[in-house]
Amino acid sequence: MVPPQIMNISSDVTVNEGSSVTLLCLAIGRPEPTVTWRHLSVKDGQGFVSEDEYLEISDIKRDQSGEYECSALNDVAAPDVRKVKITVNYPPYISKAKNTGVSVGQKGILSCEASAVPMAEFQWFKEDTRLATGLDGVRIENRGHISTLTFFNVSEKDYGNYTCVATNKLGNTNASITLYGECRRPGRGAWRGGGVAGTREGGGRTLLGLCPSIGLNPPPSMQTHLYLILLAHGPGAVIDGVNSASRALACLWLSGTLFAHFFIKF
Repeated sequence: MVPPQIMNISSDVTVNEGSSVTLLCLAIGRPEPTVTWRHLSVKDGQGFVSEDEYLEISDIKRDQSGEYECSALNDVAAPDVRKVKITVNYPPYISKAKNTGVSVGQKGILSCEASAVPMAEFQWFKEDTRLATGLDGVRIENRGHISTLTFFNVSEKDYGNYTCVATNKLGNTNASITLYGECRRPGRGAWRGGGVAGTREGGGRTLLGLCPSIGLNPPPSMQTHLYLILLAHGPGAVIDGVNSASRALACLWLSGTLFAHFFIKF
């Protein structure tokens, strides 16, 4: 009776996604030990792979990376266990990129998250211009799989679409992220997008204001027209920040009016 002993096992290996991998685990003992391979995964616990000295994986996927455990058992003594690590390289894909709204003069942060092996390198662009830390008051920080573009004092010219590019030796990918404006009510929260920002006359705030930063900025004649529409329909048509029904009605009416205006114009 001889306890099991693993005499030869494959070394750690790195492959590209889609490749084939063969692992070897040779063991001796009497009686002859049974060799079992398991994939040790943090998410799934222990997953059975095969009961053989050879482990063959064809067209390997990224979720098949990690540690594989070879166990030799013959019931004479405790099993002999060894591990092999498989690293699967794959091109980047951006898993998180969220548009962000910020008021003029405030700090704004755009974030881009990418998964890749090897780890991706990031670049930021606005239109065809590559951005760099210190250029036009922005800072780029890359920490692991996340890259951030920070604006310390947002101005009108900062609004627009930005492109995050993630690259490694297997390829690259990109995502478009928008920095848009918010209209703020004094002492309250923000109106997002291009909605009407106003209150009743006598409230100490602007009766009508539009967010020009998102590209919805009608000409003066159109703004005057909208102002008169709100006055004509009384206080209920003016957003007061409290009455959700009047806010919804005003936004609906404003959207329809703008659509009709630009449809006739173009």
